[in-house]
Amino acid sequence: MVPEYPTFLEGRSPRSGLDALADDLVKALESVGAHLGAVYLLAPDADVLELAVMKGAPRDFIRPWERMSMAMPMPVTDAIRHRRLVWVGDEKEMARVYPGAALVMPYEFSLAAVPLLGAATVSGAVHGTVYGGMFALWAGTHSCELSEDERERLLRAAAEMARGLEEADRQGRRLRPGLEPRVLPAPSMQPAEVIAAVADRLPEGICGLDAGGRVTFVTPRAAALLGMLPARLLGSHPWTRVPWLNDPVYEDRYRAAMISQQAASFVALRPPDRWLSFELYPALNGVTMRISPAMVEAADMPVQPLETGSPGPVAEVGLTLPTRVGALYHILHLASTLTKAASVQDVVDLVANRLMPAFGGDGMALMVAEDGRMSVVGDRGYPPHLREHYDGLPLTSPTPSVRTMVTGVPSFFGSQEELDEVYGPEVAVDDGMASWAFLPLIASGRSVGTCVLAFARNHRFTVEERALLTALGGLIAQALERARLYDAKLELAHALQQSLLPHALPRLPRLSAAARYLPGTEDMDIGGDFYDVIGLADDTVAAVVGDVQGHNVTAAALMGQVRTAVRAYATAGADPGEVLARTNHLLVDLDPGLFASCVYLRLDLRRNLACLARAGHPQPLMRLPDGRVQVVEVPGGLLLGIDHSVDYPHTEIPLEPGSTLALYTDGLVETPGVDIDEALADLAVELERVGERPLEEVASTLIRHAQQTSHRSDDIALLLLRLAAGPYPGGTPGGTRVVLG
Repeated sequence: MVPEYPTFLEGRSPRSGLDALADDLVKALESVGAHLGAVYLLAPDADVLELAVMKGAPRDFIRPWERMSMAMPMPVTDAIRHRRLVWVGDEKEMARVYPGAALVMPYEFSLAAVPLLGAATVSGAVHGTVYGGMFALWAGTHSCELSEDERERLLRAAAEMARGLEEADRQGRRLRPGLEPRVLPAPSMQPAEVIAAVADRLPEGICGLDAGGRVTFVTPRAAALLGMLPARLLGSHPWTRVPWLNDPVYEDRYRAAMISQQAASFVALRPPDRWLSFELYPALNGVTMRISPAMVEAADMPVQPLETGSPGPVAEVGLTLPTRVGALYHILHLASTLTKAASVQDVVDLVANRLMPAFGGDGMALMVAEDGRMSVVGDRGYPPHLREHYDGLPLTSPTPSVRTMVTGVPSFFGSQEELDEVYGPEVAVDDGMASWAFLPLIASGRSVGTCVLAFARNHRFTVEERALLTALGGLIAQALERARLYDAKLELAHALQQSLLPHALPRLPRLSAAARYLPGTEDMDIGGDFYDVIGLADDTVAAVVGDVQGHNVTAAALMGQVRTAVRAYATAGADPGEVLARTNHLLVDLDPGLFASCVYLRLDLRRNLACLARAGHPQPLMRLPDGRVQVVEVPGGLLLGIDHSVDYPHTEIPLEPGSTLALYTDGLVETPGVDIDEALADLAVELERVGERPLEEVASTLIRHAQQTSHRSDDIALLLLRLAAGPYPGGTPGGTRVVLG
């Protein structure tokens, strides 16, 4: 019985000969999804197969097999000899069964060969003329098994080809190969079609952006991965057209590529769970962007590759879910600003103002370990009673924050149920939050604290968020350690500074005194500025203001020595010039490598007479009772600590009752870029304006006036002395009024 093969190659070309055979081969390969194939015809007078038609590869690929003896072990010869379909599933099977062919073609592919047989039968079996054979070749991604549908399609196609050859044979024009085998060329394309075809061959999507970032070219694959129709993308910026790319960090990557002319890349999440990789390759006229699925390991699921096959029909989408990759933008800014954080409060404020908005958090707390207990150094978004609960908690407490601090292992809880499952509902205090990230603060290889980031609603922590937050914990820890060290150092410096300055000024009849000390705004370290008021007798008082070079502990120690020396020499009865000379001798002998400026006065309250000496220090100011302010011109010598032989002359000046003397260090008047005479005149105007007020108020006003200069870098010491109005009881003023200035 002759097997019935239904017509398979519908619409067969009316052409005859090799043209018709070529058409049949093309349709057969397309029907089974093969990309390469050939038809061999058997020479009538020899046991040889000759290549007739080939599609899918250059002739050189198959040149060794253009003519094959039927005795050669090859899939197509075996198919003809055994009159059946021969299947080779992969390159391993090819090497095992046909080692000769595998040596020449050691590639990954699958192959099927079928005979082209006439339909004559004898006793129910097919014994028709053998016309040749056909083979089809698939890519290495094809299954190692041939499906039943593919098998049936190949057999039907071979039967149709054989019928055509048999019909030509009956008509006396048996088909023979030409002098050269027919190699079917790829269809010709226009340049734009060539470019599109080249891009479509890639497994990833390709998108072209012009110099302004607008889409000029997009492949269907790229549009499918982005979830947009190609027409919607053309002419637009991808980070404005695609909702989940609407984040500054993505546009920043494009700008970085254009400006640096170097490749850039990023990974973005297409909601709800598709991760895509973007690679940017710049040139002066734009950027080529390659888009491909990325392999991402979710926290609560196994590693799953995203879809890599051809996408189905794409529907227009309107996603508005926020992306969390943009947190990178905030994190980088936070990392840079943390380096500038000076105090612990600076760190708390920066973390709260940057970290919480970046991840959408509703609460934050920074905790450190102190003396075996937890100390909350700062928080945001929590009620006061919670801080009181956790502050002082023992490090043996079984709470998430303590455990993170002790073990140095981060933990993330997306819901209250997850937290209760690990710690139990009796451990956690109700803080009004629904999910938490507990980040260890690790600095110099040791855990120094915990940062808690909390959310008012359930929050799924992605792999990216966990990695970013954990890394961020290290940055916060380093900044916090620096800030705590700075705070401790600053506290020690201030304590030392205060211990070296007078705790209180002496109360003397007919004399009011007010003093202020203000550390520098830029170098907030301990300084060498000092002041002192020394009671010598009931009617005599000494005052000194000085400035030791430097802003460190050495300067402060020397300042303490200078102040002690001045006090000792003053109480011994030395006159102002001698006090400075002896102090200078001491500094030269000590040879500290630092110098000091100083102004010293002795005030006789009975006679209203001031005796002053100056060592390289700014001139004092005096406000007269009528409101006028004048500079007290006092001849002076070199700075203390330079030359052992320097003399310091002293000057006596009478004072009117009600006058105010202002002694100060140069930090009060020196401002970068401002002339010193102008600054001094400005200070005199301010003293004239407020001089009638209580002395404490005058001192505060002058200090505020100096603070208006934002770039002031030096310390300030200010000492105001005001004589009471009216004559001294039981005596008369000595001398006459001298106009100074």
